[in-house]
Amino acid sequence: MKNFILILIPLLILSCGQDNNTSADKETISPLICLQRENQIKNSKPGLYVENGILTRKGKPYRAIGANYFDLFYRRLLDGKDTSYREGLIKLSKANIPFVRFNCNGYWPTEWKLYMTDKKEFFKQLDDVVKTAEKYNVGLIPSLFFHNPTVIDLVGEHIDQFGNTNSKSIKLIREFTTDVVTRYKDSPAIWGWEFGNEGSLGVDLPNASEQRPPVWTVLGTASNRTERDEITSGHLLTAYKEFAKTVRKYDKDRIIISGNSEPRFCAWHNTKERSWKEDTPQQFGEIFLRDNPAPMDTLTARLYPGKIDKYPSGAKDVDDLTRILMEWSVKAKKPLFIGEFGAQNSLGKKKMQKVFEEIIAAIEKNKVPLSAFWVYDLPGQDKEWNITFTNDRAYMIQMVIEANERICNL
Repeated sequence: MKNFILILIPLLILSCGQDNNTSADKETISPLICLQRENQIKNSKPGLYVENGILTRKGKPYRAIGANYFDLFYRRLLDGKDTSYREGLIKLSKANIPFVRFNCNGYWPTEWKLYMTDKKEFFKQLDDVVKTAEKYNVGLIPSLFFHNPTVIDLVGEHIDQFGNTNSKSIKLIREFTTDVVTRYKDSPAIWGWEFGNEGSLGVDLPNASEQRPPVWTVLGTASNRTERDEITSGHLLTAYKEFAKTVRKYDKDRIIISGNSEPRFCAWHNTKERSWKEDTPQQFGEIFLRDNPAPMDTLTARLYPGKIDKYPSGAKDVDDLTRILMEWSVKAKKPLFIGEFGAQNSLGKKKMQKVFEEIIAAIEKNKVPLSAFWVYDLPGQDKEWNITFTNDRAYMIQMVIEANERICNL
């Protein structure tokens, strides 16, 4: 997810586990086999889940590419009368985009006001989003704490309290997670649960004093930041584990996602030495696994080759990086979710298309189970990233549709 600090102020499901036989095909299959398949789907676990290290849906291995629909709910939260997400989900459903990842509350502290003061109205609005997704068969991956520092600002703490299991911050994480998971755990629209967005990129940095959370008091942030707001991997991993344990308390099966990017090329040395020295491939893998702790059962990454100055783990290009990510995924028996990928307008039309094609090719070639393009119908990012069915980046949706058709016909 590209920098939101300034711009956010103010089905047919293509499941490889789905029964795609035509009527003619079914005439050649015994009634017993058909019954077994129907029972397998009927008795399967909800949403996406992991079996023996394999991403699974409805009893079968699953692969697909979806969309980031950042303000699917956020637009309704900012304007209680805005239900344009209904039209958006209808369009995505008709285009066979199987799922969306979205921000499940406010980005800034002031935007959490409804949840903090009137949960009934908050969930009335979120209910409509979930029910619409159910109606049009679009899977949902809610990201519960998209902007990490918002949690600490809501309770008046420093970010080091992410590392304190008795803090007000952790209490709020548990409370909101419990409220959301218990309310929607029986919805067929929910495919998985995510903590937030790219939290690991901010930890253990050598220049941590320059990377403290932003200050926008008009939006409810603290008026100043201190050394206690320089987040470490220990702080963040404690919050991740408390989130994941809370999810598992109420939902035993659906995937749990950190929302991280892949580690920086120097992440191991950031932690051990607070230096920018390049990590070895083994060190990269150590951090990649560390940053997605149990009971989280997936690994997450980003693919933005047009913005990468130096690939981690010695990767030469986006295909090589994807291969490395998948190798660690298989080794850890945690399916890989490339939670965001994309190519920006500033690359120029030809290079932008080439980069997007390379990403899709890498996802297909390396058999990435789950990925989602950035970003669908987000007007605030028209300059660089927004993709709709009618703007000049619409061809990217078509490429995703075609890739899903190939993936599910393999």
